[in-house]
Amino acid sequence: MVLMSNILEITEVSKKFGDFTALNSVSLSVPEGSIFGLLGPNGAGKTTLIRIINQILLPDSGTVLFQGKPLAKNHVEEIGYLPEERGLYRKMKVGEQALYLAQLKGLSEKDAKERLKYWFKRFDIAPWWDKKVEELSKGMQQKVQFITTVLHQPKLLIFDEPFSGFDPINVNLLKDEILNLRKAGATIIFSTHNMASVEELCDHFVLINRSNKILDGNVQTVKEAYKENIYIVEYEGKIGAIPDAENAPYHILKHVENEKRLLVKSDGEIATNQLLKELMKHMTITSFQEKLPSMNDIFIQKVQENK
Repeated sequence: MVLMSNILEITEVSKKFGDFTALNSVSLSVPEGSIFGLLGPNGAGKTTLIRIINQILLPDSGTVLFQGKPLAKNHVEEIGYLPEERGLYRKMKVGEQALYLAQLKGLSEKDAKERLKYWFKRFDIAPWWDKKVEELSKGMQQKVQFITTVLHQPKLLIFDEPFSGFDPINVNLLKDEILNLRKAGATIIFSTHNMASVEELCDHFVLINRSNKILDGNVQTVKEAYKENIYIVEYEGKIGAIPDAENAPYHILKHVENEKRLLVKSDGEIATNQLLKELMKHMTITSFQEKLPSMNDIFIQKVQENK
């Protein structure tokens, strides 16, 4: 078994602004080659943490290691950051600005032009090279900024609400590119309020609330840990009499008769196979699966617990 190393290790990082605590002894590890969800409600401390990783801010205490070494100025070249607040120069031409930003990241003009040509064609924006940024739609501007973020092929990419303002087609385009970047070896920190995207893309996550880490781990493992012994049962034909909940190791939470579907909750003592056998005494089952909580359910539960 190959152990996954961590590209980023944050240990007991704290940050205050006057009397306000933005981060309170937050610790987390980002596995190399993963898509890592950075989650939390507004004002939780996510942006402060991102700015510390990008060395825009320094922590008051704690340590940040990048590939096992203390975070240093030269690591900026290994990190790409797409902020939620987009920041292109509106009066500059698109190609000129993209080329300028690429050279700031250490690319030669020749390499930058070659890579930009590839990405502009891939994102279907090549005809906009000589247009001013202000002539582009918000979505097209975001495509340009995404390109300039990934162009220098950084080892760590930080995307803050990358799908904001995109239509569904371009959201799927961006999702595919994020998955391709991971396949190519990049590690991605993905900050979003869209829990469906977290379930679809993320391997691991951390949930921060009121400056504190309140939950972290592998997405699937955490979902398993928060399951409530609820099963989705589909049947055909007619359904027999269901035993009274007081006398059975399960009860019916919901019965959608026109769809022939039940939501069943067991008492947690009965084995899954035995529960299936019990239910088969009363109906012909066509589908039986455990209902795991969504990341949205877990997010709401943990934030409410930590008010």
